[in-house]
Amino acid sequence: MTPGERPRKSDGVFRFLSVVFCLALLETTAYGGRVEAEHKNAYASMMYMGTPRDYEFYVATRVMIRSLARLHVDADLVVIASVDVPLSWVRALEQEDGAKVVRVENVNNPYRNQANFDRRFKLTLNKLYAWSLVDYDRVVMLDSDNLFLQKTDELFQCGQFCAAFINPCIFHTGLFVLQPSMDVFKDMLHQLEIGKENQDGADQGFIGGYFLDLLDQPMFHPPANGTKLDGTYRLPLGYQMDASYYYLRLRWSVPCGPNSVITFPGAPWLKPWYWWSWPVLPLGISWHEQRRQTLGYAAEMPMVVIQSVIYLGIIALTRLARPNLSKLCYRQTDKNISLVQAGVRVLAVWSILAAYIIPVVVIPCTLHPILAWSLYFLGSFTLCSIIVNAFLLPMLPVLVPWLGILGVLFVMAFPWYQNGIVRALAVFGYAFCCAPFLWVSLVKIKDCLQVSLEREAFYPRLGESSPPSGFNKLY
Repeated sequence: MTPGERPRKSDGVFRFLSVVFCLALLETTAYGGRVEAEHKNAYASMMYMGTPRDYEFYVATRVMIRSLARLHVDADLVVIASVDVPLSWVRALEQEDGAKVVRVENVNNPYRNQANFDRRFKLTLNKLYAWSLVDYDRVVMLDSDNLFLQKTDELFQCGQFCAAFINPCIFHTGLFVLQPSMDVFKDMLHQLEIGKENQDGADQGFIGGYFLDLLDQPMFHPPANGTKLDGTYRLPLGYQMDASYYYLRLRWSVPCGPNSVITFPGAPWLKPWYWWSWPVLPLGISWHEQRRQTLGYAAEMPMVVIQSVIYLGIIALTRLARPNLSKLCYRQTDKNISLVQAGVRVLAVWSILAAYIIPVVVIPCTLHPILAWSLYFLGSFTLCSIIVNAFLLPMLPVLVPWLGILGVLFVMAFPWYQNGIVRALAVFGYAFCCAPFLWVSLVKIKDCLQVSLEREAFYPRLGESSPPSGFNKLY
């Protein structure tokens, strides 16, 4: 409508219909909404906002969705996303990854005030929306930290609820099979309202308490004729192999069932998509290989190029400006000389420490480990070169930690250990052997720094005035 033009009746009708549509959309999202099903079954995952690691789990979800598509699974790929998930992420999941996104309101967590409640799990009860996907016969609900090794479509033959026990007494909710049912979904919401007991305040405790008798149920074996089973079943461990088994044995082969899916239920900062988790956790490279074949690393590459150019430029600059940098750090002074010396020592130590920490912070955390570690070593070397030039320190002692970190990567990545115990002992032995070299380097840095301080504090520079007569250097 142009300025000055009177509104037409059709415009008002359009606005009214838009409001009605939005209200209807909110009403449907309150109970999970509907999805246009193309297959009878679905693999589903969830995504929500509100944690410091939202982007990392977004990347992990996309990699898992694409890896399932690459396996040519006979099922829809569904993401249950809270309404606060950015629209750009939703469009990427739908248009680039081929997922069907269901927008939902966050389920209110009534257990958030429990003493043992972990706030990073405050919205994991959104997983209950899987029971509202009634357009499907069966749904395999997944966490984003699953690594698929082969197609698992036989899971759709399982009963009303099926899960694997990676803990001897508690099944794991990182992967389970369910038959959607609005009756079950509404009953679960009712149990939340009346405060049903929940051991951990998250989806693991609630769903585990809702299906208490699963441990006594028979093991799932897919019927050869392709029919679906009724009832509840335990899934073989091969559908949820805990990565810690691999780390202990440095290989895995579970005899009871197919070796299909690996899960990473450990520490949150050692998930496989974090570059620093490899080679601490060897399977991280397998996850990144899957990402390389599916999603790729185009999102992180501009930052990699920018950082590399900056580091190389700094190295060139420090070689050219070395005398100027040293003049900035050491100034002749007659007042509070001991205080100045102590301050410079502290500054030098903290600068060396920062040289090995800052590159970790600025590198994109979901970058491929090989590329990320290379960028880390370039960045730490660059910052160490600044410190060497600024404080007039010898290069080798400052780079001893740099060489030690490089060595430990090779020790951890050695592929021919018999098991995880031997690997751990090798790492411990390497650290034990490196400790004396680290100590000697620290002593050497301290001595060189002391010599530089005394020389710069008590002897004038060329071209500067001589010290007053009667001035003696004290020892």
